[in-house]
Amino acid sequence: MLQHPQFDPVAVAIGPLSIHWYGLTYLVAFVLFWWLARRRVALPHFARAGWTARDVEDLLFLGVLGVVLGGRLGYALFYKPGDYLADPLQLLMVWKGGMSFHGGLLGVMAAMAWFAHSRRRPFLEVMDVVAPCVPTGLAAGRIGNYINGELWGRAADPALPWAMVFPQSGTAIPRHPSQLYQFALEGLLLFALLCWYGQRERARGQVAAAFVFGYGVLRFVAEYFREPDSFLGLLALGMSMGQWLCLPMIAGGAALWWWCGQQPQRSR
Repeated sequence: MLQHPQFDPVAVAIGPLSIHWYGLTYLVAFVLFWWLARRRVALPHFARAGWTARDVEDLLFLGVLGVVLGGRLGYALFYKPGDYLADPLQLLMVWKGGMSFHGGLLGVMAAMAWFAHSRRRPFLEVMDVVAPCVPTGLAAGRIGNYINGELWGRAADPALPWAMVFPQSGTAIPRHPSQLYQFALEGLLLFALLCWYGQRERARGQVAAAFVFGYGVLRFVAEYFREPDSFLGLLALGMSMGQWLCLPMIAGGAALWWWCGQQPQRSR
């Protein structure tokens, strides 16, 4: 049975300035997106459509806004609506934590819709560019969760070789290191699948749909090993909030993939 190593959350301290590991994982996520998206727009079918490295820089800027604003608002609306309605100023207290992937996804979609409108590009084409560049950022975020010892897993069989005690949980119960499961599933595996699927030209919107469907399925599975939020617990049918939020992603991603495949093929 392993013990969580209890990292110092501060990676670098220079006088009064402290740089936290979690902040560095966000930086890594954004740098990886920039690098991967530049390679993606260089693919022949996107290059023919006039995509440039400058477009990637604008996508990154808007994406950062979408992630931060959407993630924060999503956490407030999906997980603690009563608390934030009673004291809306808590939304500004980002140092207290509280981000939602599903809210961040909606925020990014809104930001990409604005980009598509302003550049007169099809929204689904924009999402096809972005989708395969996202999972590495998700992987970086899960490493940040692990370093912080947060979002730990459910109780595990003590005989499990990688069962781990998280002192932050307030118990000595061995648990699944679910942050690392999500790193592997939603991060590395989804990235590999989307890189393979998105390497060649597909019907417009199908790569984005594959991301939505794939993330929904992999997150749904990972939630069986992740401890539900203490203030929510398990909801109807014994499923967590994360699983309920994944169901429309799975259904919507599958439906969008099928619909895109039925549309007349357009040259980019």
